[in-house]
Amino acid sequence: MKRIVEANSLPNYRLFIRFEDGAKGEVDLSSMVGNGVFSSWKDQSVFSSVSIDSATGTVIWPGGIDLCPDTLYSDVTGTPIPGSSLAQSA
Repeated sequence: MKRIVEANSLPNYRLFIRFEDGAKGEVDLSSMVGNGVFSSWKDQSVFSSVSIDSATGTVIWPGGIDLCPDTLYSDVTGTPIPGSSLAQSA
């Protein structure tokens, strides 16, 4: 599993993330705002409170919200997630 070592919130529900291998980039999470557990993100200050869980190396928010670092790595780099059907056909 990939580990995130830096995460910063950006305007319009974007997130800058850097991984332990040096890969870095932005992801747009705006489509998630207001859906299910992400309803708290309607308050931009909640989204801006992103931090990194040192045990799992993923991004977290208050209320138990977290996102899979492998999925975020795939979003940033365009690399298929290991074990996914996209990775097997590559």
